[in-house]
Amino acid sequence: MLLLTLLLAASAIAVEPVNAIALKNVAIKGYDPVAYFADAKAIEGSEDFELTWRNAAWRFASAAHRDEFEKNPEKYAPQYGGYCAFGVSRGYAVDVDPEAWHVVDGKLYLNYNKDVQTEWRKDVAGYVKKADENWPKILDK
Repeated sequence: MLLLTLLLAASAIAVEPVNAIALKNVAIKGYDPVAYFADAKAIEGSEDFELTWRNAAWRFASAAHRDEFEKNPEKYAPQYGGYCAFGVSRGYAVDVDPEAWHVVDGKLYLNYNKDVQTEWRKDVAGYVKKADENWPKILDK
């Protein structure tokens, strides 16, 4: 657990409203946020179906997914600006692997990688509670 915490601390990055650092201002590294809900899997989006929301480019696998997101982006956007939910529960804004995801109570949570996701799934409710408490403070750092 200490090693995991140190890994997260070492991977901490500057906080932005939407985690769009990895691909030059593209959210979720170009993955389609609607696909997590509609298709129950991580699917890469296309530049052909892109829109801007919260100063980040969001990509979608289809025009239908793009249009659905545009109607209600808060429904589909990942929690904590797209940063790792486990990392936020520990007080860090950490990048994610779009393939390490989980929808809980209609909300999308992303994790740093699948190993971290395994740890996060051991106490989702507890980590969500801690992350919800930490998230506003992280934005102020």
